[in-house]
Amino acid sequence: MPTRVRSYSKINLGLAIGAPRADGFHSLCTLYQTLALHDIVTVSATSACQTRIILRSNDPRVPCDGRNTAWKMVEKTLAQLGRFAHVDIHIQKNLPIQGGMGAGSANAAAALLGLEREMNLNLGEAIRLDLAAQVGSDVPLFLLGGSVLGSDRGQIVEPVADVTLDGNSEIPCVIALPGIGVSTPAAFRDWDKLLIRQSTPDLHNPPIRDTIEELSRTYASVLTGKKISGIRHGKRGASGIFPDPSLALQDTPEKQQGLSREQRHASLKADESGIEDDLAENSLLALVRTGIENDFETVVFPQYPLLREIKRHLMGSPQAEGSAVMAALSGSGSALFGLYRTQTDASAAQQRLQQNGVEAIVTKTMPRTPYWDQMFAE
Repeated sequence: MPTRVRSYSKINLGLAIGAPRADGFHSLCTLYQTLALHDIVTVSATSACQTRIILRSNDPRVPCDGRNTAWKMVEKTLAQLGRFAHVDIHIQKNLPIQGGMGAGSANAAAALLGLEREMNLNLGEAIRLDLAAQVGSDVPLFLLGGSVLGSDRGQIVEPVADVTLDGNSEIPCVIALPGIGVSTPAAFRDWDKLLIRQSTPDLHNPPIRDTIEELSRTYASVLTGKKISGIRHGKRGASGIFPDPSLALQDTPEKQQGLSREQRHASLKADESGIEDDLAENSLLALVRTGIENDFETVVFPQYPLLREIKRHLMGSPQAEGSAVMAALSGSGSALFGLYRTQTDASAAQQRLQQNGVEAIVTKTMPRTPYWDQMFAE
């Protein structure tokens, strides 16, 4: 009986990009969050004298040869183990291609799990993560699930406490699908060009700050509850967890992230013990108050102004039904997401987007325990 694996998607709750490295990659700091939306990857495998891989999909845009990440994962795993097998993979594609939701990377992780079960293997976490990192930077996160801190080029992953809102770790989410593809390599090239243009900054062209270290400190402090000073420019916010509010909470629609001015003012006046007690129940709000953002928006939005408008539709008005707690581009795009307090708010946001001609799907964040409990589709 073939093994059917739910191949979940992800969003990036924040993403900081560094300068290009000598190896051609960029250092990153990001907080991945898995979502309930998924493809289905079906794997059947039997031992053989030589390896043969057949890959099919319901979506003609999916490559069905060695370019496919699922194919690469199976081929690499068998070669590293010195095993041979006839492997049949079918990818039921429900997620967007080039959407910034990690669909191809998730397919690779699902193929690995399916192969492991089909051939009665027990690779262990360390071997799985090493194989995943060889195939793609986003692949390892799908071998952890839930809220995952990513560093280096994104492939160094660490599970953290599931992000919560009002005590819930399954947070209503709306995914906006603009129907355009954003190339991740092209987005990185645009980022590099921007860095070069700003190598000689002036008053009208301020330099891009290196946010990797400060974002990693923010994540660590919010998601582990540790006090870390000097998050931004050596300044401490309330309790040493939140950065300087004048830098994090700017009065622009893209920075407010669904908090009214009164809510933001009240949050910054909260006493230290109150904020830390609230972290377990509302770590998403704590992250929003730090001003987390996706650096890719800096280069992607000017290229695709429609995406900036979609983000505004996701956010909505803080006083109106359906306003988001947070909205952002996921990865390099083109998918965007909004996170909401209630299912009603999420449905209102979905309707708002659809009225503006944008495809939108209501889903929810997927914490680590249900992620694994529901991984295999029997």
